[in-house]
Amino acid sequence: MASKLTRTLTVALAAAAMTFSSVGHARAIDESPSALAMTGDALIARPVLLATTVVGAAVYVVSLPFSLLGGNAKEAGETLVVSPAKATFVRCLGCTNVGRAQEPVAQEGTE
Repeated sequence: MASKLTRTLTVALAAAAMTFSSVGHARAIDESPSALAMTGDALIARPVLLATTVVGAAVYVVSLPFSLLGGNAKEAGETLVVSPAKATFVRCLGCTNVGRAQEPVAQEGTE
């Protein structure tokens, strides 16, 4: 009886978790950071992310023989170098999402 109840609760929680995560992704993303967010990003976050990129590149080079033997050199490079580099260089100042800010799309007939 306890096993059936545990299984039912696990399935219910998993379904709820999937529902809540999809609702979170459906919200519009605010890409208009404040002056404080931009200042903190420029003075604190970007230098830390740059240092993380440099250290990650060094760790990647040192671990490259092992990751080549393990067959996961691409994943290691993505995690240790590319992701921190994108967060450092391909992100608007003060934004939290990696990537360029999207330009609004003009609707036909509303020019």
